[in-house]
Amino acid sequence: MQQSSNASTPPIRRVAVIGTGVIGASWVAGFLAQGLDVSATDPSAGAEQRLHEAVARHWPGLEALGLAPGASPSRLRFFSELEDALEGADFVQENGPEREDLKIELFRRIDAALPEHVIIASSSSGLLMSRVQQACRHPQRVVLGHPFNPPHMIPLVEVIGGQQTSPETVQRAMDFYTAIGKKPIHPRKEVKGHIANRLQAALWREAFHLVEQGVASTEDIDTAIAYGPGLRWALMGPFLNLHLSGGAGGIDHMLEHLGPPIESWWADLGTPTISEPLRQQIAAGVAEQMAGRTSAELGAQRDQLLVELIAAKARARVIP
Repeated sequence: MQQSSNASTPPIRRVAVIGTGVIGASWVAGFLAQGLDVSATDPSAGAEQRLHEAVARHWPGLEALGLAPGASPSRLRFFSELEDALEGADFVQENGPEREDLKIELFRRIDAALPEHVIIASSSSGLLMSRVQQACRHPQRVVLGHPFNPPHMIPLVEVIGGQQTSPETVQRAMDFYTAIGKKPIHPRKEVKGHIANRLQAALWREAFHLVEQGVASTEDIDTAIAYGPGLRWALMGPFLNLHLSGGAGGIDHMLEHLGPPIESWWADLGTPTISEPLRQQIAAGVAEQMAGRTSAELGAQRDQLLVELIAAKARARVIP
C-alpha cells in the first residue's frame, strides 16, 4: 500500500497507534492488514497481550476481506513508552480516553516528539480538535480521524480539522485513509459528535423515548431497524433511499407528498432523559435479548456478516 507524496512528505509506511483499547486494537489490525508497520503503546497493565489477542481475533475476517501484499501481524511492535512508539512514525492514530484535559497533554507530547510533516489524527468520538490542538507547537498537522466501530472493518472515517489545522493536512489524511480502503468524509464544521454519531444519537433518542413510553421493547426496536430500514441503510444513505421512495418522480415527488406527514412525526418525537428507571429498563431489555449468548459470540457473528456485506458492496460497485 502506497500513498502519493512529494519530497517533503514521504509515503506512509509506519503508523503509530496510541491507545490500544477496543478502537485502538481494531485500528492496529486494520493497518497491519494493509501491509503497514505498526508501533503501538498503551499504559494499562496487560495491554500488550490483549492487543496481540485482539489482532489474532480480527485477522480471519481481514483475511476474508483480502490482505495487502506483505500484510502480517509480525509487523506489529509494542512499546511501553510513548516516545519510543512514535520514533520513525509517518502517521499517528490516537485513541486515548475521551477527556479533553488528557488529550491536550497527550497531543502536546506527541507533537513535541515528531517531525513537523507527520500527521497526528485522533479517533475522538466527540471532542473538538480546535481545543485538543491548542498546546501543540505544530497545530496545523492535528486532525480528527474518527472511525466507526469496528474500524478494522467499517470503512467510514470522519476527517475534520480544528481552527488551526491546515487544508493540506485534511487532504493528506483523506488521501491516506482512502489509500487503505476507507471511505473518508470531510465535515465542513466542527460539531459535537461529528456526523455519524449525531445521526445515531437522533435514532437512539427516539428509541429510548419509545421504550420509556411503553410503545415498544428493546427487542421490538432492534427488530424494527435490523429487519426494516437498517437493511436499506446498509446499502445506501437516507437521501438516496428517500429518492427511490419517490418512484419516477424521485425525491421531489416524495417530499411533496410525504413532507407534511414527516414534519408531523418530527413534531411528535420525544426528548427523554436517561433516568435511573429508564437505564434499568433498557438494561433489563437488552439482558433478555442476550439470554443464552455472550457478547463475544454476538460480536463474532456481526463481524462475519460484515465481511459478507462489505464484500457484496464491493462487488456491486453501483451503489454509492
